[in-house]
Amino acid sequence: MGGGSPHHTSATAKHSGKATAVGARAAKLRKVSTKALQGKGEEVLVSHTRRAISHNSENVIGRKELDQQVPGQNILKAVGQLPGVSYSSTDPLGIDTWGASVYVRGFFQNQLGVTLDGVPLNDQTYTTTNGLNIANAWISDDISRVSVSQGGGSLDVASNTNLGGAMQFYTSDPKEKAGATVSQGFGSYAMKRTYVRVDSGKLNSSGTRFYVAYSRDFEKKYDGPSPSFMQQVNAKLVQPIGDKSKISAFFNWNNAEVYGYLDKSLGSLAKYGWRQELMYPNYAKAFNYAAGNYPSGWDDLVSGNYTQLYDAGQSTQDYIGGINFDMALNDNLRWQSVLYAHRDISNATYSAPGVCSPGTSLPGTCAADGSDNGSYVEGQVPLSEQVWMNREMREGFTSALDYKIGRHNINVGIWYEHNNSTASTGYFNEPQLGQGSPLVTTGPYDVYGAEFAKGWAYRWHTNTFQFHAMDRWRILDNLTATYGFKSTVQQTGGGNIAWDPTGNYSGLNAQGPKGSITSAAGFLPSVNLDWRFLPGHELYFDFAENMRPFNASSYASATSPGPWMLQDQAAFRAAKKGLTPERDFTYVLGYRYSSRFITAGVDGYHSDNHNRLISGATGIGGADQGASLLNTRRASQWGVDGVVTLVPIHGLAITNSVSYNHFTYGHNLPICNATDDDGNCTGYGNLKGKKMAGYPSVMYKANISYTWHGASTWMDVNYYSKRQYSLLNDTHVPAYWLANLGASYDFGDVGPLKGVKASFMVYNLFNAKYIAMMGENGFPATGDMQSLERGAVREYFGTIKASY
Repeated sequence: MGGGSPHHTSATAKHSGKATAVGARAAKLRKVSTKALQGKGEEVLVSHTRRAISHNSENVIGRKELDQQVPGQNILKAVGQLPGVSYSSTDPLGIDTWGASVYVRGFFQNQLGVTLDGVPLNDQTYTTTNGLNIANAWISDDISRVSVSQGGGSLDVASNTNLGGAMQFYTSDPKEKAGATVSQGFGSYAMKRTYVRVDSGKLNSSGTRFYVAYSRDFEKKYDGPSPSFMQQVNAKLVQPIGDKSKISAFFNWNNAEVYGYLDKSLGSLAKYGWRQELMYPNYAKAFNYAAGNYPSGWDDLVSGNYTQLYDAGQSTQDYIGGINFDMALNDNLRWQSVLYAHRDISNATYSAPGVCSPGTSLPGTCAADGSDNGSYVEGQVPLSEQVWMNREMREGFTSALDYKIGRHNINVGIWYEHNNSTASTGYFNEPQLGQGSPLVTTGPYDVYGAEFAKGWAYRWHTNTFQFHAMDRWRILDNLTATYGFKSTVQQTGGGNIAWDPTGNYSGLNAQGPKGSITSAAGFLPSVNLDWRFLPGHELYFDFAENMRPFNASSYASATSPGPWMLQDQAAFRAAKKGLTPERDFTYVLGYRYSSRFITAGVDGYHSDNHNRLISGATGIGGADQGASLLNTRRASQWGVDGVVTLVPIHGLAITNSVSYNHFTYGHNLPICNATDDDGNCTGYGNLKGKKMAGYPSVMYKANISYTWHGASTWMDVNYYSKRQYSLLNDTHVPAYWLANLGASYDFGDVGPLKGVKASFMVYNLFNAKYIAMMGENGFPATGDMQSLERGAVREYFGTIKASY
């Protein structure tokens, strides 16, 4: 139930560790004793250490932790240092969102509430039609802090994905003094990163100020020449109104053009090793492989690996902006509202060997209906480019009133969002050898003609409404109860508008489902108790019930399962009648101790998951792509997180954390685990008692940092136990260790430049070989499939930063 307003202490704060306008106050804070902080009901930032102090079931990540990242790195990497959080990425910067994922205590990134200055970002998965990844929403340098609730998430967090926690990101405010900041980074594999920010300073007596920032990231793959590129612009304006109110406006534009890594399987790793990769830029080799001229035994894998792929990647453009109102109506009543809009244009690609290009093949060698796909003849172009095209337009608002009366803070608010989204996949022509350059995986795709085949296409419109009411009651000076409820209703209508009648370009060879589904929950309660029974000692309890409406999911969706992914209208009607949206009940009991030299905490948690939908995936593209929708009905998990931070001397901090999670499915659900040559099932396994795929049961994390005058150094080490790969747990990915090392030196003022700082970091210090992302194409029901990505090798990064 943690989280709340980004601007002030309000009833949205479930505990006395709630965030306030930290940025405005941090400069005024100096060394403050633990006793002085005790019971004041605020999240505190101490300026000489920039260390965020967490309370209750919330963890706060401040600039000290964020500055230990490589500049430009996906900010979820910092979240991944928290106990109970699993973060992985294929590339060290996390630009490739296809290969990046985060779990929080067994809840995946599409099961968490995520906001940016109160704007809902919702689903964090790749090419979602219901949200925006935080890496594409704001430049990481301009995020001031992150609040992570590992309980049930706050009642006032606007989200239609929150089942088991929330991540709230807060942008930095414009500086009161005019100036500029520039940083330039360099690193392994041609990595270059530029960041520029200009602050206006106060423009008038009322305090109007703004900033505009630009970042540009470029890196090549560690095992191939193909590049990843992302550029971003964000701007923020703040207009104070008196001493207690303000209006702020913000905008962000992001453009990412990323060449992906080859998806791997356990079988391909065992046979070809860790350095297998897509064939780009060797188009002639890919052409010949697609024509059938490949080495003997190249496809001799149980997993059926697509090792002949030429390229894969993504091209995304996102626009997000809004206006925040934070108004003191009187001494006891505040009004907060956010108006926002978000536009997403995403294309994801896979080379399609065996699907010939009719627009560039010689007449008579490649039929437009795909009937001769896989049968190469002279003059044919035996491959094409498959493109998944997702579009999204969201508009919405939140509005809340916060009223203080006696020992109560009462908060009542609403959230509304309208989302128009589409998803489709189609095929585009590749050229004959020597008759033009192959298509660029990031587009444009119509160089050799328009789309020649459509696999499927969907269109939906979604309306979401949420109401919450909560009270923060300070029963005693050291005992606070926060309780309330939320109501949610979401209606999604639409469905399939195009399909492939030939069955040669997708498995959807007849019209798929169309229709409307309403998901509703009138009373989702939440209760939190926070008792500071002795100075430095805190005991807390958190309970929340959450519901996630059904996803608008396209055919064979392996990562966002929902009723629209089914094959036909009859199956959709049966699902609409028989399925209910997932509801989860989450309990947390925790203890935290804080003093000058030690901070320690332990959380025990339990979650009951009802009607969770999952999918068992087969294939990664074309007519081979498929997924089965499974209702697990019952699952449960329990776990323990423990963390200790020691500060034995000034400037030295040592943190160790251990996490254990036990997740099992609790319903007898037969899943096919053997088929005959015709694809008919000949054997079944039972999902009951199996563990969740993709999330480690045990994690250990350590961080040591030391600061002396202008010099700082740090090292973090993470251990992840083995992770189950198949739904039936008959395959898994082995455990691994990952270490990173960094150092920086602040030179202070050098001539006209202010705050000149140099930093250096080594990613994957010991060059560990490990699997990072799992399940990007879904998890197999049993055995193996091509849905794994290797983590990056050891890489070096350096950055110089200065202001004036």
